[in-house]
Amino acid sequence: MDCKVLAVVTLLAVTIWSPETDAKPISLVERCWCRSTLNTVPQRSIREIKFLHTPSCPFQVIAKLKNNREVCINPKTKWLQHYLKNAINKIKAKKRSE
Repeated sequence: MDCKVLAVVTLLAVTIWSPETDAKPISLVERCWCRSTLNTVPQRSIREIKFLHTPSCPFQVIAKLKNNREVCINPKTKWLQHYLKNAINKIKAKKRSE
């Protein structure tokens, strides 16, 4: 009986005095941000666009709208494909001129 109590007290002491970390649990790190995507988002309502690529999730496009709402946009949307193509071409042209 005394060994069990000593083991429980030791386990509690280690748990309480262990250093805190900023690491997130694996289940949160590997979770995809976009669970569903929209095909139609008015371009005029978009304030900024973020691109996320994680090993366990497909390419994700997150748009922050002018009303501060965040939505996921389907990366295969035609206007978004044109936007990405133009952005890549602009970066390539900038590198060539340097």
